[in-house]
Amino acid sequence: MLDLRLNCEHCNKSLPPNSEEALICSYECTWCTQCNDDFLHNVCPNCGGGLQKRPIRPAKELLQNPPSSKTIFKPIDMDKFIPLREKLKSVLPKDR
Repeated sequence: MLDLRLNCEHCNKSLPPNSEEALICSYECTWCTQCNDDFLHNVCPNCGGGLQKRPIRPAKELLQNPPSSKTIFKPIDMDKFIPLREKLKSVLPKDR
């Protein structure tokens, strides 16, 4: 089951389960659309994968399957990330 994380790993913005601003990679690293637009450019700094909109779990399902209580806040080290981003941002995620 998808681990709904409730914050952006970089800026710590709140991303509730019904947020349309949440993006995830295949490992469920969670980012906001603003950080993607400003820094990430569709490259996950943790795995190099692409980002997709996180699906919204229906409210009635949240009772039985609540979001994660785990908060991950580790701002991106731009000195390490920028070379990875520049290498991958023009490569389609399926080809990385």
